[in-house]
Amino acid sequence: MTLEKLTGRALYQAMGSPKTVVAPMVDQSELAWRILSRRYGADLCYTPMFHARLFANEEKYRRSMWCPELDGQKGDRPLIVQFCANDPDTLLKAAQYVENDCDAVDLNLGCPQGIARKGKYGAFLMEDWDLVYKLINTLHKHLKVPVTAKIRIYDDWEKSLEYAKMVLSAGAQFITIHGRTRDMKGQQTGLANWKILKYLRDNLPKDQVFFANGNILYPEDLARCTDEVGCDAVMSAEGNLYNPGVFWTKDSDIDKQFPRVDKLLREYFDILKDVIPKGSEASRHAMKAHFFKLLHAFLVKNPDMRPMIGQTSVHASLDDWEKIVAEVESRVAKIYEDPENKAEDKITVGPVQSWGGSYRTVPYWRAQPYFRTVDGEKQNTRVLKVAGEKRPAEETDAPVAKKTKPEATTEATTEATTMETKAEAKAEETTTQT
Repeated sequence: MTLEKLTGRALYQAMGSPKTVVAPMVDQSELAWRILSRRYGADLCYTPMFHARLFANEEKYRRSMWCPELDGQKGDRPLIVQFCANDPDTLLKAAQYVENDCDAVDLNLGCPQGIARKGKYGAFLMEDWDLVYKLINTLHKHLKVPVTAKIRIYDDWEKSLEYAKMVLSAGAQFITIHGRTRDMKGQQTGLANWKILKYLRDNLPKDQVFFANGNILYPEDLARCTDEVGCDAVMSAEGNLYNPGVFWTKDSDIDKQFPRVDKLLREYFDILKDVIPKGSEASRHAMKAHFFKLLHAFLVKNPDMRPMIGQTSVHASLDDWEKIVAEVESRVAKIYEDPENKAEDKITVGPVQSWGGSYRTVPYWRAQPYFRTVDGEKQNTRVLKVAGEKRPAEETDAPVAKKTKPEATTEATTEATTMETKAEAKAEETTTQT
């Protein structure tokens, strides 16, 4: 069966040689969000991470996550479906439900959350290479479509390389590598290490399809990552969630790269009104989290809208959600009635930082990145841990990235996500780390 399937570079080219990729995210990269993301430059999308055992054995769960009439159909390709699993046969059973409606199936080997530790899946399979091999190889041998994998790095560069080689030897056709370790999550997220990613890219087969993940805040970071790592495509999770315009590279149109939240929310909501009545339960379940993320900077200036969103159930009438969208539109319209605000409707680029990029000052009524607050200090103004700073023996003389403290950005940027509620913060940490 494997001989009939596209492999490696041929598979990548058949997908259109994608350069920008929406990451698999727990409960967040569902149909409506994928449609929106593609409009803003995403070439390839992954589904949310599905739990293989539940997907294989519980129809209610499967239906809540996957709508065969919509998911993977026209307008939703190329699409890769991701599962977390720890049993090869169960994984195969789950994957067979979707193999006719996707371009590949991906194994999640990167989720660092506590629930993954408890369930023994995701990044907590990094100690069980035999099982990882069996999971991938079972799909490679028996599934109609190819298998891919997404992993995290170890602090040890050589061990990371051997792990990646094992994953590929099992049958993975693409490999996505998140340049952070398993411990780097939530408030300990820190910086992904592109130097490790380049080391891995350079030491894997030249024709290997390689996606890089980590440190994407702005559209300009995509080319910077591609150039520094030498990857085929760049994947984004949080960057995409807070601003789908992060993938827009066709031009520097501010309304595409940093869309106004009123227009972006309306566009997203119109998609919801189309797909929810047709059966996309996952799109309904995810909508509140998406509202909060898209509006995170706007809500700092409009805190009274937090309870409006928070107290509206995802099961409420779409008319109730329409009122929220209309209120956002009304408030942004008033912003533009002030000539001074119109003059401030621009993106200001700050100085180059130690990590190679620059922070932007973005008006609060436009979509923009999210920066966690750790010990009272924003992650864009503090010293961040860099993954895997210990270099392999043969490269110890090469310069190591310094953790110099970046210059503080302007108030408009650094205040962007104060007043995050505990519920939102918890949702943010558990929905993006896959």
